[in-house]
Amino acid sequence: MGMSVRDVATRAGVSVGTVSNVLNRPDKVSPRTVDKVRAAIDELGFVRNDAARQLRAGRSLSIGLIVLDVANPFFTDVARGAEDRAAEDGLTVLLGNSDENEDREAAYLDLFEKQRVHGVLISPVGDAHSRLDALHRRGIPTVLVDRPTTDDRFSSVAVDDIAGGYLAARHLLDTGRRRIAFVGGPQDLRQVADRLAGAQNAVAEVENASLEYIPTEGLTVLQGRTVGEAVRERRGDERPDALFAANDLVAMGLLQALSMLGAVTVPDDIAIVGYDDIDFATAAVVPLTSVRQPSALIGSTAVDLLLREAEGGDGFEREHIVFQPELVVRESTAPSSERASE
Repeated sequence: MGMSVRDVATRAGVSVGTVSNVLNRPDKVSPRTVDKVRAAIDELGFVRNDAARQLRAGRSLSIGLIVLDVANPFFTDVARGAEDRAAEDGLTVLLGNSDENEDREAAYLDLFEKQRVHGVLISPVGDAHSRLDALHRRGIPTVLVDRPTTDDRFSSVAVDDIAGGYLAARHLLDTGRRRIAFVGGPQDLRQVADRLAGAQNAVAEVENASLEYIPTEGLTVLQGRTVGEAVRERRGDERPDALFAANDLVAMGLLQALSMLGAVTVPDDIAIVGYDDIDFATAAVVPLTSVRQPSALIGSTAVDLLLREAEGGDGFEREHIVFQPELVVRESTAPSSERASE
């Protein structure tokens, strides 16, 4: 017969709770006690049976996380924040990439439901509420990530993207730009729609300012480069004097395309603002002004809400946490000497 946690506790002369802490949260136990418990484990040949423990609990020790685009460093940072927080409670994070595709998103939700995960964190492609309701009925809590909601069926963690869009466009206006274009899509992504709405609010406040919307199929460097090439080919008086990209990947593509051939200079001819403030923003040929989101904090806070809901059950009062974005100004929006003197 295999050894139990109680046998290990007796051999080490500690409580069952202490053994559990050594197995799951060793940082909460003194190094001397950890050594004692591990010595007892070695002597008794104890093997932790996670599978049996998960079956008794009715759910696994994993959290499912579905992001829109794993190639976007913003979501990589969100995942890292979630992973670090989950590890503090002995949980692991299973990462799924929907690639902004509803069928792939549904497939991951099916997989996580079959795995009886501890809970699901999701940045949804569209309106996945009915599918998430089904998870809730199965006792699997869900938290919306990077998606604000007032729906009391779900907790959520997000950034105020309308405020972020306003910050970006207001900054461009303050540097003297008046022909602004917003680049990004699809618009059924809530983040894109909110950032565009914020920019529209800012432009509406300034006389003679205009906002053009240039949609893209996705939020990638390649999509940004395609738009940048088209903008570069326009006549000078038909070009926008500023571009607000829906994320930093699109902004990087815009910057690459505009910098080719030397026909257009950034920021003198066209200023560029991105969104997310990924690490690459500082390393660009022209360092990129961007709207910063606390990406790792979004991930760790989402896990906090998930664990509280899992503990609280049906009586849990769901929470909606909205962080405020911050504008980080760099060379890509520096006013030209002509504008600065106006």
